[in-house]
Amino acid sequence: MKTLFIGGIKSGKSHNAENYIKKLSGAKPVYLATTEFIDDEMQERIQQHQQQRADDFITVEEAINLKEKIALQEGAVLVECLSMWINNMLYHEKTYEEMEAEIATVMELKQDIVFVVNDVSCGIIPDNKLARQFVDISGKLSQMVAQKCDEVYHVVAGISTKIK
Repeated sequence: MKTLFIGGIKSGKSHNAENYIKKLSGAKPVYLATTEFIDDEMQERIQQHQQQRADDFITVEEAINLKEKIALQEGAVLVECLSMWINNMLYHEKTYEEMEAEIATVMELKQDIVFVVNDVSCGIIPDNKLARQFVDISGKLSQMVAQKCDEVYHVVAGISTKIK
């Protein structure tokens, strides 16, 4: 089963996705952390997520090669989050086509996978090229993942609404 949780920043999508995968998984699920440490503010966010998930998950860190890491796991995997993975891929000068191919192969894996992604569809068109590229890729890959997922939840103010 593949599931997507999409919502704005600090919407509660991570917390909802964590609770969802804990119920879905028969054993301790894998938390695939995609965020690369880039500054003190990001380190603080990472620590908040670590405290939130406590000892309920097996944490695996991978910033680029999602398929490779997920394929090694026995149980359900929470990919937290696709937005940071897209950010990493852009930072490492990967193309949209490479990202699309990676996601396509991830979607074919046998594991139950729960994805978390920021909803960028309600913002304005950014004023710089890199931000526009991020928003465009995030929107396209969110559509791709949502189409292939069995279930999709939109999260607002901590409340998940099943939209697929």
